[in-house]
Amino acid sequence: RFPAAGAAAPFAAFSGDAGDSDTRDAIVGYDASTPGAHFSKLRDDLKLGTGETQHHVERLLSEGSLVSRRDGDYRRFYPADRFSEFERTALGYLRRSTPRGMVIALLRDPDATGADLADELGVSRATVSSHAAALESAGLLSRADGYALEEPETLLSLLVRYADSFDAAADALASDAADLIAHDP
Repeated sequence: RFPAAGAAAPFAAFSGDAGDSDTRDAIVGYDASTPGAHFSKLRDDLKLGTGETQHHVERLLSEGSLVSRRDGDYRRFYPADRFSEFERTALGYLRRSTPRGMVIALLRDPDATGADLADELGVSRATVSSHAAALESAGLLSRADGYALEEPETLLSLLVRYADSFDAAADALASDAADLIAHDP
């Protein structure tokens, strides 16, 4: 029933009806491998109904297995006690295509300009500027002197760890991550 959940069963055990337990186990397993997914993505990927998803997510939130965070129009879900506030914020933005592309491009080329990012992502400079302002407001980017990522090691770690839940660009970054890590002499 839960093709996207993979081997969710090891992630948690819950009391109650076996079907309920399987559904909650699937949600917890999915959330562990796709932290920051919003409600609709979770529901659609697990092929659940809206009411069913709401019921089980609310149970998991009340039990303390999941936490949620409002992110604009989205409610995003994370395993409880697993991520710092910065990481939850970052994962929320990394779940969005353009901000994720900007972060990946800046990890690869920290000196990239707004024009470079626009060319790389195939978007307008105004789009880059708008997303840069949002990333700055969220504490993920500084625009004081060009574009500089805040906590780039953390961002790289999140992208590498959850690369298969993002896109091909994140997979490619994960493959090249060893070359991007700075080593102090």
